Amino acid sequence: MTDAEALTYRSTLPGFLGLLDDFICKLESFLLAAGVLLMALNTCVNVVARFVFGEGLFFSGEINRILIVLITFAGIGYAARYGRHIRMSAIYDALPFKGRKILMTIIALFTSIVMFVLAYFSLEYIISIYERGRILPALGFEIWWIYVWVPLGFVITGIQYALTMYKNLTSSDVYISAGVLDGYAETESEV
Repeated sequence: MTDAEALTYRSTLPGFLGLLDDFICKLESFLLAAGVLLMALNTCVNVVARFVFGEGLFFSGEINRILIVLITFAGIGYAARYGRHIRMSAIYDALPFKGRKILMTIIALFTSIVMFVLAYFSLEYIISIYERGRILPALGFEIWWIYVWVPLGFVITGIQYALTMYKNLTSSDVYISAGVLDGYAETESEV
């Protein structure tokens, strides 16, 4: 899938699953775009403040820390949607079609379960931070708010892999994500 196709993404899944997939896509896209733009703006304003006033913004580092967590965990679901995670596929590529389909279905199921388990443990971690009452020194709000994106990102990624498993179970082709067929793009160019 090209970047231009990603901008006009429409789920190929039926009914409620398609609506859920489209909603998550829009949410991920918004969070990633807003996070990157806010981080760039925050960094630029901090640099200008450092040169103009001789001192940077005291809270700039904390804002970027929050945005890095947001971008990272919104990005894992986004990468899963477009089949952009790193794949170690030497054995997978050597399998016949039926073997690749079975293996991809198992991989999607296993990865989905792992993502939901990680979401559970990250939620427990957030609860423990909340109970300690730690706050950010510069911004002054509770630190657990930063990590709310972690279980959300794991849940969204778990849903993406569950949708991939569903797509492989209900389709005759092999999918590496719910909207991306298995295969490699011809991207070689002569230098």
